[in-house]
Amino acid sequence: MRIAMVGLGKMGLNMTRRLLRRGHEVVAVDRSPAAVEEASREGALPAATLSDAASKLLPPKVVWLMVPAGAPVDENIETLHAILSPGDIVIDGGNSLYKDAQRRAKRLAERGIRFLDVGTSGGIWGLEEGYCLMVGGDEEAYHGVSPVLAALAPPEGYAYMGPHGAGHFVKMIHNGIEYGMMQAYAEGFELLSTAPFPLDLPAIADLWNRGSVVRSWLLALAGRALSRDPSLSGLAPYVEDSGEGRWTLERSIEAGVPLPAIGLSLFMRFFSRQDSSFAMRMIAALRNEFGGHAVKAAAPEEEKG
Repeated sequence: MRIAMVGLGKMGLNMTRRLLRRGHEVVAVDRSPAAVEEASREGALPAATLSDAASKLLPPKVVWLMVPAGAPVDENIETLHAILSPGDIVIDGGNSLYKDAQRRAKRLAERGIRFLDVGTSGGIWGLEEGYCLMVGGDEEAYHGVSPVLAALAPPEGYAYMGPHGAGHFVKMIHNGIEYGMMQAYAEGFELLSTAPFPLDLPAIADLWNRGSVVRSWLLALAGRALSRDPSLSGLAPYVEDSGEGRWTLERSIEAGVPLPAIGLSLFMRFFSRQDSSFAMRMIAALRNEFGGHAVKAAAPEEEKG
């Protein structure tokens, strides 16, 4: 099957490679000529623009977007709206908000273009391990691109979730759960690091992955990181968020579903970015005011004047 892959970053390029290795043809598109050249060296057909890529596809044309959520997706959708034909298929495999997927599906449907929102999980390991694919949208289109989905996923690693938006909705919750799991592992290993006797943290991570109820791939990755740097001293305590954790909490508010663990895990990421927390300074001040508890003076670089 021939498909266009738009966006050749860490995910898109590896997905292109996996498809090529499994006998599919890929038309590679990216704003970076170097990325397109790299993909073409591995067997992809290079394309300079979306129009160029569409001209190299066979009907029904299939275009897979792996670009950042938000405006980049909308920009590509608008271009594809103008150049594709009824029956063609557009797939958004990035971390888009499910409500945006519903809106984009309606926009493309104006010209009879079918749309799939595909939540894609697997990260940089997907090339070898495969990608877990959560698919929402046009069910006929889903069956039409199933050879591509099967090539990208491990055995039984893709499934149809429901109508437009369902794929990205399921992936959003998936990422919210991921936030909570990572926070729990982080807190547990921090407490292990305070033990009054020496502990081998990488060995503990490996042990827990052999039959314990907390075993997981994330735990295996924690063990890998700890084996390289047991104290993690080479990393700054700064954690970004992709946006899906925020969307998960927004949905929890809309639905009236409490998510205390996931909510706190997101807030801890915000906390990691504060060089000097006003809230923590306020708590120190209050403890000193009501109880005379000792406080520490701020370092010179933390003073705000």
